[in-house]
Order: sequence, then structure tokens, then C-alpha cells
Amino acid sequence: MMESVGVYGFCGCKAKNKMKCDSRWEITAETAPTSAYSSPARSLGDTGITPLSPSHIVNDTDPNVSEQQTFLVVVAIDFGTTSSGYAYSFTKEPECIHVMRRWEGGDPGVSNQKTPTTILLTPERKFHSFGYAARDFYHDLDPNEAKQWLYLEKFKMKLHTTGDLTMDTDLTAANGKKLKALEIFSYALQYFKEQALKELSDQAGSDFENSDVRWVITVPAIWKQPAKQFMRQAAYQAGLASPENSEQLIIALEPEAASIYCRKLRLHQMIELSSKTVVNGYSGSDTVGAGFAQAKEHIRRNRQSRTFLVENVIGEIWSELEEGDKYVVVDSGGGTVDLTVHQIRLPEGHLKELYKATGGPYGSLGVDYEFEKLLCKIFGEDFIEQFKIKRPAAWVDLMIAFESRKRAAAPDRTNPLNITLPFSFIDYYKKFRGHSVEHALRKSNVDFVKWSSQGMLRMSPDAMNALFKPTIDSIIEHLRDLFQKPEVSTVKFLFLVGGFAEAPLLQQAVQAAFGDKCRIIIPQDVGLTILKGAVLFGLDPAVIKVRRSPLTYGVGVLNRYVEGKHPPEKLLVKDGTRWCTDVFDKFISADQSVALGELVKRSYTPAKPSQLVIVINIYSSEHDNVSFITDPGVKKCGTLRLDLTGTSSTAVPARREIQTLMQFGDTEIKATAVDIATSKSVKVGIDFLNY
Repeated sequence: MMESVGVYGFCGCKAKNKMKCDSRWEITAETAPTSAYSSPARSLGDTGITPLSPSHIVNDTDPNVSEQQTFLVVVAIDFGTTSSGYAYSFTKEPECIHVMRRWEGGDPGVSNQKTPTTILLTPERKFHSFGYAARDFYHDLDPNEAKQWLYLEKFKMKLHTTGDLTMDTDLTAANGKKLKALEIFSYALQYFKEQALKELSDQAGSDFENSDVRWVITVPAIWKQPAKQFMRQAAYQAGLASPENSEQLIIALEPEAASIYCRKLRLHQMIELSSKTVVNGYSGSDTVGAGFAQAKEHIRRNRQSRTFLVENVIGEIWSELEEGDKYVVVDSGGGTVDLTVHQIRLPEGHLKELYKATGGPYGSLGVDYEFEKLLCKIFGEDFIEQFKIKRPAAWVDLMIAFESRKRAAAPDRTNPLNITLPFSFIDYYKKFRGHSVEHALRKSNVDFVKWSSQGMLRMSPDAMNALFKPTIDSIIEHLRDLFQKPEVSTVKFLFLVGGFAEAPLLQQAVQAAFGDKCRIIIPQDVGLTILKGAVLFGLDPAVIKVRRSPLTYGVGVLNRYVEGKHPPEKLLVKDGTRWCTDVFDKFISADQSVALGELVKRSYTPAKPSQLVIVINIYSSEHDNVSFITDPGVKKCGTLRLDLTGTSSTAVPARREIQTLMQFGDTEIKATAVDIATSKSVKVGIDFLNY
């Protein structure tokens, strides 16, 4: 039977300003006294606990970390909102990064080094295909048959936008039917696993075992812990790794991966935007003209070979950097824009995060959303909603047509952009409204969109640029806020990476706003920057030495009640001792600097010697100055679970101390624990999804 709340606590604090407690206490769900004041800690079955150890971080190494497992190859999966792909590197040849085989399919004028993040399931809900194959098969289905198939695209954003993400969170397919998100993400990761292992096996000439692979999955830096844990659970379900061998899978933060790769850049592998005229997003200045010509040739060769060489040490770009110099990475993808600020540590080229990752849902999907709003304005929201449900495959066709025209938008463009309307759009609109598409355009008062007799919407360049404006304005505003921070002053470089970084309109806006503050660099093959960096991160996960905590984390504890200091409603009298309940015992503060390997130590004792499980609720806040777990903005965000089965010796001591070590300096929060009396490891889990 699990007793989730019975815990003894002792205070080991010696400092005067720390909590004082000179006697142990015991409180369980069965014995908790009642009072008029209902503490959320009590109602949730969470007792206050006083820690056995001081509330500071110690720089220590985890004694329970097993011998580092060796892998033959690192495979990174860049699981993007709009497109995805994988790359790999053999651990004996870390300077060679191999990008996946070319995908079948693709769109005219669109590079297909990665494949669309689209997935197709049969009417029986079985996996059918992924990427171009899924999209093309769905497109070729009879319209009535297509309604039965389950097609999903751009579904990654659901993990960011869902406030109460759980293992049971649903996704909606194009036909309106619901599916479990975990199942879809698992199918997608399983597909990449099979593709990568097949390619590795073909290269090796024999079957490549999954156990030989270290997997890396990229996620936005602004994702919270539940979304990262969800991705890990999906990877476990897909067979990439297992809870028992969790180190086989690493979660990489996308802008961090880009930053790691950017350290390796040679001069011919990047474009520097200048204040001079920008043509197709690239500077024509003499300083980079020769470099750009080389870069284009480099891209051409690499698209054939798919193998990229990286510097064994830091690249030429750092020759101008001095110890302590700072730079910003702006990762602008399909769904989100992620901003990180790093400082270089020479000579090794290790990185230190200077300000917690920020960003928001300002990816290129925002442009698609503006186009959809424009269509609603012209044809009516009721029609567009019906068309998406009744003709889902045709809607996909329309958005593909828009995507290729979207990529042709540029600041200096003068000729119109034509977007082909699917025949079924024209046909269905006539049936729905009783008049033609051309009639709708004439009546809409949208002057900048005309009807072409070839069955196309003809958009003026200004009209297309207007679709970009809200998203780009949000990115620039967010960057301006970031540049106001003291930590971000004197930034030397701004690296613009991610798929949306290819957009000349975004490049021009960033250059105009920040070109006088720092040098703006775009790596060549900018859409693969994160993928290549994720491989490098898998080869050396310790390259980021210092990170910033995005939130304040802690638990609810009991302190000795101090008259006049503590609120009367927090008073709890137990065995004659006056306690203050719901005190927030802080593990780490928001934006606090924490080094890789630093540990937060706490000790807990079961309320009864026979107790086998301790479950402690974890709370978080965006604020630093938190006093109680009931303060505004403090939320229960997870649980710390200590499983004591199998750790006790023959004679169970009257008082057992379980020392817990938590790491906040990695891409995920991790914990280990040990039974002090027996020196045996305690099975410990931090759960941000199922609490």
C-alpha cells in the first residue's frame, strides 16, 4: 500500500537566517489535524516537510552515476513543427556529420533535405506513412475515401500550447477525429528510428543494433518540463530507449544545438548581413561576396554528399572573440521562436547561458494563420471551416501552394505572387454560396488580392508582406525586450537560425532593428543548423557548462512558527509544537545560474519505518520572491517519488534518512537518491505529467 504523505523532517541548517527546528515531527494523512483554514498542501495530501539539509546548491558529482555507456553512433532527430529530419555521426569520426538520405517527393522550389512533419494513419488507426509519402498518398485518395483516413500535420505545437498536458492529451486529425498525442508522436519517432537504423545498416553492411545508438531529440528551449517528459515518454514507447536505460536518449534544446554548431563555423559557411541592400536575404557587400559564392558551392556539394565536416576545435568565427564575449541565438522555426544568450569560454569553447531561454509562438505558422484569416475575410469563415472538414485533402493542397509562394516573398519584390486554388475549392464554393469565387473577390473589398483567369489568387507583394508583419513584429519586439536586459548588453553576434530564418523579410527586419548593435550572422544551410548541432551535442553533452533555470522550483515545508512573522492561518500545532505550514522551500530560483553537475541536496525520512513510498509535491513559479506554496503564481507542477522497496537492511532502523540529489543544470530536471543507513540507491522519479 502506498503512503504518499507520511514524512519526517529534520533541519540541518546552521545559518541564523535558516529555519530552526530542534525536534522531529510526524504528520500523515490520517493524523493531520483539522482547522478552519484549508491548506492546499493538506487537501492535496501533501504534508509540510522540513529538510534535513541546508537550502543551498552544492557543487558535487553524483555518486550514483553509472559508468558512461559507450555508443558507436549518435543519431539526432530534429522533430520540427513544419519539417523534420535526422543526422548522425560515428563516435570514432566526430568531425563528420551525415545528413539523412534525400526524401522522395518534395515541392518545386523547396529544398527537401528534411521532410514535412505530416503523418497518415489508416481508417483502422494504424500507421501508414510519414512526410512527403503521407502527404502525397493522402492527396491522391478519392475525396470521400480521404474523409476516413487520419491525416495530421504541424501537430508539435500542441505540446507547447496545452497548459495541462498529460499522457492522454488528444490531437485532431484533418477529418476532425481525435487521436492520442502520445500515439502520434511515438509513431513519428518510430518511423525515424527505423529509417536511421536501415541507413546505418546499409552503410555498415550488417544489421545495426539500436543499443549501439545514442539518440538525441530536439525540443524548443521554451518548452516546460511536462512537454520534455512527454517527448521522452513517446521515445520510450517508440523503442529508442527505455526508463531503465534513460541515458541512451538525450533531450537537446534547439537554440543550444544551433549555438554549439555555430561555434564550429568557418568563414565560408556563413553569411553576414550588412546594412547595404539585401538581395534575396543575402548581402552583396564585398566583405562576404566571395564567401557567399563559396557557400553556394559548398551547399551544392553537400547536397550530393550529405556529409558535413566540422572543425575539431572552435571555428574561425571565434578568432575575433575574447574570453567572456556574448552572443544571441535566434532560432526561428515553424512553430516557435527561441532566444538564448551564450558566453564563450576559451580556449575549450565551452558555453555558459547568460539569461534564461525566452521566446514564444512566433514561428512561420503565424504567416499561414494570417493567410487563413485573409481567406476567411474573402470567402467567409463559415465556408473555410466547412471546406477544411469536407475537403481536407484539398485544403492541404491549398496550403502547399501557399507555402511555395510564401518562400518567394522578399522586401524588394515588385511582381505579384500567384496562388493556385484547387478545383474542389472553386467547385465547393459555388455549391456552398451559389456564386463564383471571382464574385466573392469582387465583393470582398480586398483590393490587393485579385482573381486570375487561370484559376489563381493574384496577390500583390505588399499583400504577401502584410501576412508576415504580425509574426515578424512579435519577433522584433521580443528581441528588443531581450536586448534591454543587462546580461544581453555588449552582445557581439546575433545568429539567425531555423527554417524561418531563410525568409528575406525576417532577415531584413532583424538587420534593420539590430544591425547597429551587433553583427548578424546566418549559417549556410540554415535549416539544418539545429540538426547538425544536435549531433555535436550528443557527442559531447557537457559542452554547455552553465544554464539558467527558467522557473523557481521547491516544495512545501514546515517551519517553526514565529509570532508576528508568519500569518496566523498558517499555524499548525502538533504535539505541543507550533509550526508554520506551506512554507516554500526553494530548490532553485528563476533565472538562477546553475552549473552542469551541481546538485541540490535534501534529506527525507519516512513517517513510519515500514513506509515503502514517499511522494512529495513539487511547486514552481515564474517569480523569485516566493514565501509560501499558496502565493499567487505558485503552482503544483510535479511529484518527487522515492521508492524505498529493496533498500532496507534486515534490521530496519527507527529513523531512516533518504538523501535526494537533484540536478537543474541539464536540459531536463533529474534526481537520484540513496538510503544513508544502507548506502543503497533508492529508485527515484520526478514526474511532471502524471501528478
